[in-house]
Amino acid sequence: MSRTIPRRLRLITSSIPASSSRSAPLLLRATAIPTTTVSAPRLARPSHRAFATVSDADANPDDNDAFDPESVERATDEVDVCIVGGGPAGLSAAIRLKQLEAERGNEIRVVVLEKGSEVGAHILSGAVIEPRALDELIPDWKELGAPLNQPATSDSMRFLTSTSSFPMPHPPQMNNKGNYIISLSRFTAWLGEQAEALGVEVYPGFAGAKVLYTEDGKGVKGVVTGDVGLDKEGKPKDSYEPGMEFHAKVTLVAEGAHGSLSKQIQNKFGLRDEADPQTYGLGIKEVWRVRDEVYEPGKVVHTIGWPMDYKTYGGSWLYHMEDNMVSIGLVVGLDYANPHLSPFKEFQRMKHHPFFAKILEGGECLAYGARALNEGGLQSIPKLHFPGGALIGCSAGFLNVPKIKGTHNAMKSGMLAAETAFSALYGPSTSASAEASESAETSQSESESDTPVDMAAYEQAVKDSWIYKELTEVRNLRPSFHNPLGLWGGLAYSGVDSLILKGRVPWTFRNKVEDYAATKKASECKPIDYPKPDGKLSFDILTSVSRTGTNHAENQPVHLRLPSEKGAKQRHTHENVTEYAGLLGQACPAAVYEYADAEGADADADGKKFVINSQNCIHCKTCSIKVPTQDITWTVPEGGGGPKYTIT
Repeated sequence: MSRTIPRRLRLITSSIPASSSRSAPLLLRATAIPTTTVSAPRLARPSHRAFATVSDADANPDDNDAFDPESVERATDEVDVCIVGGGPAGLSAAIRLKQLEAERGNEIRVVVLEKGSEVGAHILSGAVIEPRALDELIPDWKELGAPLNQPATSDSMRFLTSTSSFPMPHPPQMNNKGNYIISLSRFTAWLGEQAEALGVEVYPGFAGAKVLYTEDGKGVKGVVTGDVGLDKEGKPKDSYEPGMEFHAKVTLVAEGAHGSLSKQIQNKFGLRDEADPQTYGLGIKEVWRVRDEVYEPGKVVHTIGWPMDYKTYGGSWLYHMEDNMVSIGLVVGLDYANPHLSPFKEFQRMKHHPFFAKILEGGECLAYGARALNEGGLQSIPKLHFPGGALIGCSAGFLNVPKIKGTHNAMKSGMLAAETAFSALYGPSTSASAEASESAETSQSESESDTPVDMAAYEQAVKDSWIYKELTEVRNLRPSFHNPLGLWGGLAYSGVDSLILKGRVPWTFRNKVEDYAATKKASECKPIDYPKPDGKLSFDILTSVSRTGTNHAENQPVHLRLPSEKGAKQRHTHENVTEYAGLLGQACPAAVYEYADAEGADADADGKKFVINSQNCIHCKTCSIKVPTQDITWTVPEGGGGPKYTIT
């Protein structure tokens, strides 16, 4: 048969693994080529519908003012499992599903949608990885060339003052024996290769932009990818192509912390009703190549104290990676009170501390990045399943804050969700008997009904796993810093709990306040005088952003959105300028937001014009988390836009 495909998609046929009898998958890559009709491989399932197309009249309507993207006919595709997000959680789920296919003989079509231009392009972490989940998922990862090349060889923790550093007792959770210092972006790219080798369809450059609900609105039936070729006014350009609908029996959301679809689903199904508010930190990092004489491969150092004051939660790391590279970073809790505080500038001045300066001097800064991370812990994990799917990885919030590690938990959650989804579709038995085949056929028949797949067993699987045990043990450590003594009280409690009690206490500290609500008014706080960057150890923000490889197509809708009603921009500007000293101008680590001086009609309020430089956005999500007025919504830009991380 032949199939007409949108002009920005290129049909790539790839060979099928020996373990699968399905015809070659359609791998879609973002590119600009003319519309064409091509011969497509025979589809194994008649339920897979041909792609719909949009006519030129639809793409370029005469009355552009009346253009409504919701009314456009979209290409649709039917899959078994659609995974939104090609990070460690999503790819681990995909790999596990295909492993189960090989073990059980039941074919399963798995699609991974990744908003980055390449798998790994939007992945940022410290990162020291605990290989526990990897050992379970791919036991022969060393033979397969996983980029885990630098074992952690030593651990230490230090307390910093403005000029000195002192050794501290090392909490057992921060023991890195058996772990590896890696580039998480490179590791994720490798996971993507393993997934594709098993027959997973991985589509980089396709952002999950909208949730598709069942007709009765009581379940999820898939997602819509973002439109391409709209201008800043939301009107179609000549290059316009509507996003695709992926209809799935199971939808796994693996967007990372504070993802846009995750928020929609949690609100729709009340998944946070019994959970504490999620709290976040902003992690800012650089990768440097350093001199031979200061390079100690495998060395792991964490610090606490300066440059944060005793009321502000934060800490830094210094990891000696392979090839004379070091990863240096700072995490600042986004529950900080002073709106004058700039996490980016705190990080830049931190590098001038003698402890770090002696390592970095004479070196070369290679890369920069920033990302919000979950800090709420066990108390802030929402209900994990919804009708038709589940939240996995950092979309749920499995970061172990004292360890400063979450990749192993994210991967394990993806594996557990995959096992639950496979059992829901084909039955729980692993027997190859006729009885198992009959059970699989019955389960498959039920899953193809209008009733959304029930993923409740995934919730219990997580509670029965080492994820839950690990997070239970450390559940009180991060919230213990919410006390009148701040750092000092938190250190005292955490020391006793981590070294002696190990979480075996009858109480659980709660996360009661959203990060934005912890912000005080500027009149209650002192301005902070930051030193100017010297261009050697510290840098201005635009120089740093240039090291992220960030790029967004020009003349596209701004993906950082204020409410659409009249006066929203004026209200935002007035309150944030007069009450919070233009907090976003300080909080954003990529110079996306400005409250620029303006006069007359050019001003939005109080002599200021609110400017959103969305092309700078590195997708950290800090703005929507921290802005006191809670009127910034982060949405996905055109697929493929954003940072392009490789060694971070």
